[in-house]
Amino acid sequence: MKKSILITGCSSGIGFYCAKELHQLGYLVIASCRKEEDVTRLQALGLHCVKLDLADSKSISQGLSHALEISGGKLDYLFNNGAYGQPGAVEDLPTDALRLQFEANLFGWHDLTTQVIKIMRKQTSGRIIQNSSVLGLVTLPYRGAYNASKFALEGLTDTLRLELCNTNIKICLIEPGPIASKFRENALTAFLTHIDIENSAHKDNYLAQQQRLNSRNKPQPFTLGPDAVLKVLRHAMESKNPKARYYVTFPTYLFGFLKRILSTRLLDKVLNRAK
Repeated sequence: MKKSILITGCSSGIGFYCAKELHQLGYLVIASCRKEEDVTRLQALGLHCVKLDLADSKSISQGLSHALEISGGKLDYLFNNGAYGQPGAVEDLPTDALRLQFEANLFGWHDLTTQVIKIMRKQTSGRIIQNSSVLGLVTLPYRGAYNASKFALEGLTDTLRLELCNTNIKICLIEPGPIASKFRENALTAFLTHIDIENSAHKDNYLAQQQRLNSRNKPQPFTLGPDAVLKVLRHAMESKNPKARYYVTFPTYLFGFLKRILSTRLLDKVLNRAK
């Protein structure tokens, strides 16, 4: 019998790639997307796909229900992946923009995860894999909303792992650095929607950021393809003893190391240069 996996955020990037590849490898993949047109597009490619908006509690419950109809009521794996980045200095972030960031990047994941845990407890097994970020390990300027959502995710996930240690439900974190995707494109949309560039003390930095986010043909240094995430995702799924954390890309290894050895003052200097 095929092992089943629900993957969120599959319209593009990591989620789309992992859904396609795991399907080819013989898993029963249920992809999910926020928009109906993306659901239709993935279904046309031969993938099982359900509509699931992580910022909408009703949509989460309905999407999971449809996924369980496809999988016959069982779910072996949940790969929480759907997220976006809200750029902007902390002092310029409207509180509503911060709420939206947490709805999509944390609260929706928590809602879905707690529902899936009930299923996995009944079947006495399962694995939940959270796609975090290097920005769940360290912070960078002008990414406060995203930093906060990922730091919160890491804390919640570490706690969940401790609480489920006596069960057969395994909890893993993946922490990628830059991965080729539409992340910058989506971040630019959020940036222009919520940040008042002209009236900010950070205007000059914002204009430079805007130029960077518009440079879609120039990937960030050390950017890897989504296959790098798939590699560790498969280990988290298939290993008898999956790791609690999987680093992906050189920046994650570098900043993880520097965080352990540098003082806060020195690390701040490094991070400010990396912005």
